[in-house]
Amino acid sequence: MAKFGLSQSIRRVEDPRLLKGAGRYTDDMAVPGQAEGYVLRSPHAHARIRGIDLSAAKAMPGVLGIWTGADLAAAGLGYLPCLAPVKSADGKPSSDTPRRALAEGVVRHVGDPVAFVVAETIEQARDAAEAIVVDYEVLPAATDLATATEPGQPQVWDTAPNNTCFDWHVGDAAKVEALMKQAAHVARLRVVNNRVVVASMEARASLAEYDAARNHWTVTTNTQGSWLVRNILASNIFKVPTDNIRVITPDVGGGFGMKLFLYPEHVLSAFAARELKRPVKWTSERTEAFQSDTHGRDNITIGELALDANGKFLALRTKNWAGMGAYLNTFAPFIPTGAGTKVLASVYDFQAIHARVIGVMTHTVPVDAYRGAGRPESNYLVERLIDTAAREMGIDRIELRRRNMVPSSAMPYVSAMGQRYDSGEFAKLMDTALAKIDWAGIGARKAEAAKRGKKRGIGLAYYLEATGGAPTENASVRFAEDGFVDVYVGTQSTGQGHETAYAMMTSHELGIPIEKIRIRQGDSDSLPDGGGTGGARSLYSEGQAILVTTASVIEKGKKAASEHLEAAVADIEFTPGTGTFGVVGTDRRVGILDLAAAQRARAKAGQEATLLDATETAEIKSHTFPNGCHVAEVEVDPETGIVTIPRYIVVDDVGHALNPLIVRGQVHGGVTQGIGQALFERTAYDPESGQLVSASFMDYALPRADDLPDIDVDLIEVPCETNPLGVKGAGEAGAVGSPPAVINALVDALSDAGVTHLDMPATPEAVWKALAAAKAA
Repeated sequence: MAKFGLSQSIRRVEDPRLLKGAGRYTDDMAVPGQAEGYVLRSPHAHARIRGIDLSAAKAMPGVLGIWTGADLAAAGLGYLPCLAPVKSADGKPSSDTPRRALAEGVVRHVGDPVAFVVAETIEQARDAAEAIVVDYEVLPAATDLATATEPGQPQVWDTAPNNTCFDWHVGDAAKVEALMKQAAHVARLRVVNNRVVVASMEARASLAEYDAARNHWTVTTNTQGSWLVRNILASNIFKVPTDNIRVITPDVGGGFGMKLFLYPEHVLSAFAARELKRPVKWTSERTEAFQSDTHGRDNITIGELALDANGKFLALRTKNWAGMGAYLNTFAPFIPTGAGTKVLASVYDFQAIHARVIGVMTHTVPVDAYRGAGRPESNYLVERLIDTAAREMGIDRIELRRRNMVPSSAMPYVSAMGQRYDSGEFAKLMDTALAKIDWAGIGARKAEAAKRGKKRGIGLAYYLEATGGAPTENASVRFAEDGFVDVYVGTQSTGQGHETAYAMMTSHELGIPIEKIRIRQGDSDSLPDGGGTGGARSLYSEGQAILVTTASVIEKGKKAASEHLEAAVADIEFTPGTGTFGVVGTDRRVGILDLAAAQRARAKAGQEATLLDATETAEIKSHTFPNGCHVAEVEVDPETGIVTIPRYIVVDDVGHALNPLIVRGQVHGGVTQGIGQALFERTAYDPESGQLVSASFMDYALPRADDLPDIDVDLIEVPCETNPLGVKGAGEAGAVGSPPAVINALVDALSDAGVTHLDMPATPEAVWKALAAAKAA
């Protein structure tokens, strides 16, 4: 492969390895003496543990050890922390929901870990788990977010009365109230952002090894960043220096936020490895994943949009009941509060916004970050509200958006939520999307569909994303003895194409052929720290780290070249296009790889030498605001309620697109997840027993290839001015804009039948019932 510049659609360099089965995932790992772990989980949504009899299980063949919550407490292990607590409007901190890796005294959701069994084989561990006798006192459970806060409902925690763990506010409530009173019209809408199961292709797994002589663990596990898992294990669980724990993340088959966190199984495998003095491995089964991986979304929100007589937006007020599940997970309180509300203004000019978020505990799997993490929920509400206001005021829905979009001439612009948008051409992107899908011609397409007995509709959603993540990022460039260059990064690819993007950047800056660059990730010992992958932060954060590190390499290279070429440092120049250092005004030059090898040889010979290796930290001073326009065209069979999507258009501004092919692939994946949430995916709990009745792919409908349209993605680059790459995050964008676009299109298709709103997921049953109800009315 020759050298490539930036902005080219290069196929991913990691794909041949992965597609040929040469990837190495956590469950592929095996070490000598490895034992197998199995988690016994609660079959009840809420129950008191009156006793656990392990005697029969411990006597079974191959069993090496069984532990319960009492054992973890006796060993002094700490609790899994919530790292993002929030304060209610009255200053009270969010409720405490202490969680050990195994339940203590009470189980709070189906799938809550109760005991950990380790045996020689997984079959023996599973058999022993079935022999454990747990005396449960079954208690009433609250699994319905809509009713969980009502008086008399079963309580998840005594510390959270009425199952409310926080009541958080942001914005100017008084100004919003005043604007609401003077408004010519206030559109109101209640929307459901349905709970979703992440369902990554690769299930979670953990392999822990323990060195008693050093009191040191090596934990191999599929994460979105080894450092966070290492830090929590060390500081919160085992209370040892971080140097005592090494976390290695090999290839990862999908994360979407869910693999960011420390889970009970990380703790259990590491604890058992220490107790048994041998490696312990745990791998999730698929139904187990439904019951133990963090879920996403789970919001019920009431929105009020105030407008003047000309359709200008005045104020927005929201009240959001955000499901937290049974425990406050790592970042859970931050997702609907700080993360979600920052984009409530979207691309529109509001005078004021006030948001209230009520954190609600239920006897369900904990909820945390899922692709977009709060921003899809906010964008969904705003875009559904705008369509509602347009219909109620008799204003064209495109015209209403156009009247209120922040113009590019206003940049930089500070939104009503205090966010500074450095760049954006919102109207241009919307107009491009409308032209691509032929918005003006929908009438003819509706008429043609009607002749076939179908209802056709078109819907638009403009979205604004806000990237996030750690305030610093690290990179290290090291010239290896085999002639390759190793670039160590603090992020973690879970399928996004990092190995290609980072190699392109390094090649561009240093003039090294891509085939000579190796991206190293996932080992917490490789760098002092890393921010991991999440919040669409990777390229703009790690990219900046690579820039400052390669700049450091070049400065060291100039000194090294002055030694090698026997010239003054001031006379040395570097040419990235050829990857050479040379003496100005002469033909004396040396390639960077040859120079690195020569300097390494000098150092080995005991001579003075400047090595080119460099490690640097970049400060991430500003986040970015990707944005774009999604347009969906749907067709409905009114006899069956089945919805198809014949056309789907995306016009995105992700700033400078380093590799447009990768960007489009990321958008395709995000749109697919958004379509899944809008039309297919329903996480269903039985209201009586609290059982998760959609705990397998027989009962939980992920979209398949034939459910999806061709997704046409166009990129209009409006470079970001707050980072030297000009990039804006792209990884989550597709999942932000697609749900409202699909539902807006569906409501448009059904509007002539009297349907004005549908909640997600709009399954065939839901669509058919909505049509029947409208007809009966």
